Amino acid sequence: MYHNPVLLKESVEGLNIKSDGLYVDVTYGGGGHSREILKHLTTGKLYAFDQDDDAFANRITDEKLILIKQNFRYMKNFLKMYNALPVDGILADLGVSSHQFDEGTRGFSTRFEGVLDMRMDQSGKETAADIINHYEEQALIKIFSEYGEVENSKRLAACIVKERAVKPIKTTEELKQAIISCTPKMKPQQYLAKVFQALRIAVNRELDVLQEFLMQCTEVLKPSGRLAVISYHSLEDRLVKNFIRSGNFEGKVEQDFYGNKLVNFKAVNRQIITPSEAELTDNSRSRSAKLRIAEKL
Repeated sequence: MYHNPVLLKESVEGLNIKSDGLYVDVTYGGGGHSREILKHLTTGKLYAFDQDDDAFANRITDEKLILIKQNFRYMKNFLKMYNALPVDGILADLGVSSHQFDEGTRGFSTRFEGVLDMRMDQSGKETAADIINHYEEQALIKIFSEYGEVENSKRLAACIVKERAVKPIKTTEELKQAIISCTPKMKPQQYLAKVFQALRIAVNRELDVLQEFLMQCTEVLKPSGRLAVISYHSLEDRLVKNFIRSGNFEGKVEQDFYGNKLVNFKAVNRQIITPSEAELTDNSRSRSAKLRIAEKL
């Protein structure tokens, strides 16, 4: 399977779909969430985004679906082009698809040897190898500490700089070997996952894209429109939580002259929605998923 859709029932139900509404799936991937949304539409439309060429092999044949090959940071512009503003609901399933992890040549996975690529948009210029081999040591420290929350990021960056001076680091296996002295013997896979996550976020500018997308949701959604976001690590979830709560990414609620809170959304679910035991058994990759649903005021 290209991608086993995570929290499928919970996220689609959270959109509170109207049969004649306009909806957006900004992370089409294998089409799992889109397919479920389409089941609820009669005269409505679904606009789906994906920047990965591989996702288009999963195109669903349905006249209610418009599939757009673009990064979702351009959501507002393309919806405007299609005269599809405002919309009734937006769904985002962040992170990497199962297909991207399992396709070893893409360089996303610690399990397979492949080139250090990690581009979700394969037409993008910068790869993980470019970052590893050309970024200055201080920039590497920042990437690993901020995007991977790697505890020994200084030592890790120094190790990479030392190894790349001998020969360029071009593959996932070469990277793993280059940093073997920095990798803890206890839970090495957990450590490598953080390193690879940090590189992937840097290559794809994921947190910048997420912030741009969330800010657009305020303008793109109708009043009472729903936003459902599935995140997979604390960096993403923190941005989503703060945005829903305060309309900014610092989490500081602003007030007008009269003391009224200047917020655009209210949380639909008080508690974070996480996968059921049955889903965890069926799909272990869902274990870190967190769903937040909000309604535009």
